[in-house]
Amino acid sequence: MKIAIFQMDITFGSPEENVKKVKSWIEKMEPADVIILPELWTTGYDLPNLKNMNDHFNQTVAVLKDLAIKHNIHFIGGSVAKSEDGHIYNTMPVIDHKGSLIHEYSKLHLFKLMDEHLHLKEGNDDPAFKLGPIHFAGFICYDIRFPEWIRKSVLNGAKAVVVPAEWPAPRIDHWITLLKARAIENQVYVIACNRVGRDHANEFGGHSLIIDPWGKVIAEGSDREEIIYGEIDPEEVEEIRKRIPIFDDRRADFY
Repeated sequence: MKIAIFQMDITFGSPEENVKKVKSWIEKMEPADVIILPELWTTGYDLPNLKNMNDHFNQTVAVLKDLAIKHNIHFIGGSVAKSEDGHIYNTMPVIDHKGSLIHEYSKLHLFKLMDEHLHLKEGNDDPAFKLGPIHFAGFICYDIRFPEWIRKSVLNGAKAVVVPAEWPAPRIDHWITLLKARAIENQVYVIACNRVGRDHANEFGGHSLIIDPWGKVIAEGSDREEIIYGEIDPEEVEEIRKRIPIFDDRRADFY
């Protein structure tokens, strides 16, 4: 399966501009099976104004559905603000190449240093989904600092972990180290899409990554806008797990 990561700069609080950019990038990209978008890619961290976007999630999903059908491509649609039951969630939509919304995941761990807890509600969704032949699990940004949350999905069958993010540049070394660790300790692919650019308060670091289950970097972005490509193969997961059978050697009676 060929992955295309859209490492974008996000225009703050301007869904129209950000959707326009995604559409233009699709027209010039190489052939791929799946497009990965960043966290909150339509709005950036314009958190106080998300409450005024009542149907924003459905409108964005409708755009991605049309693009999926037109280009015969799957979308792991980063994340988008979703209004539901009086709350705003940071929600990842997954749309298959037939234009069906097959999965949603709302961010479990809210990052208080960027005031997420003041504007967003934490989710309680299962991260797991299947896209084509591959079992994925999708997490959002800060979630990667909680390895037990990712391990749960891997134990339930995930072969690839996807992480859309808006990860700040000053901690980009944490981003790279944590993602490699999640790949190695779980023997899974890690596919991580970070934004670039800056908003009024933060500079974002890019360095989107595709990492294989051995911890080897297949592809890495810079700190500039670009599309990053890489191939993943679920059979490689099984091969590496045979070489070092950590899941056979787990002492689940202790932890």
